[in-house]
Amino acid sequence: MAEEVLYHRLRPAQVLARRNVCPAAYVPLGTLEWHGHHNPLGADGLQAEALCVEAARRGGGIAFPTLWYGENRIESLMEANAADREDIAREMGLDPENFTPAKHPFSAMEQALSYQRLLLHILAEVQSLGFKVGVLVAGHYPLYDHARAAVLLHNRSERSKKGGMLAWSCIDYHLIRDRYPFSGDHAGGWETSHLLHLHPDLVDMKCLPKKGERMVGVNGEMAPQDATAEFGRETLEYAAGIVVQEVRHRLEHTQQYRPAGESLKEGLWR
Repeated sequence: MAEEVLYHRLRPAQVLARRNVCPAAYVPLGTLEWHGHHNPLGADGLQAEALCVEAARRGGGIAFPTLWYGENRIESLMEANAADREDIAREMGLDPENFTPAKHPFSAMEQALSYQRLLLHILAEVQSLGFKVGVLVAGHYPLYDHARAAVLLHNRSERSKKGGMLAWSCIDYHLIRDRYPFSGDHAGGWETSHLLHLHPDLVDMKCLPKKGERMVGVNGEMAPQDATAEFGRETLEYAAGIVVQEVRHRLEHTQQYRPAGESLKEGLWR
């Protein structure tokens, strides 16, 4: 049976035991967004959670519940901004106007700032629970920039600078581009391989057209028709190994990451 590492499924003594060994916390960031006819709408969060869980099992620490809500729904969203956004809406039985600014109570900037505040609040909550390194793991690619901004703001707080938690953010493809230069896509072979590995019951490859034919809301160098569970396992496990090294180095050399801007640096463990 796989080792339980999810905070909300652990009893207090179990949390204490894991935190004493490795005081690292992983927070997955997802969204609800079109990922082709063949993938589940929660693809981003499912991948982020899997990376958090794998890292916690390999290197210690605890994975927190996935954040599915609160991000900007006017910008950086397939339903709102993709060239084929109207086709996506049609396939979902929705009016494309649902995703326009006029249909939202808050502007794009207000939504972005609200999400920043939410991420900062989450980091403060994780810090209050005794963790020394807190990692925001983005599954939805646009959230990576929001996470990095929140990390910098958190790390400049007086509480963090005076021995509090050091924050960091990461995303799978960014960590492993040295080995997989084509890493990262939207519902293409990269993400579909992850989902075939993690949740094969949620992926329906029969929904895909013949290779080379037009697909709605799918892009990337690797065609989804070429996706395999084995490739998904390989890339996720490799990314998790890098995450573990980054976190371990931050735990052992925290002061190296304290100066302004230094907390985003990666690869110092190599």
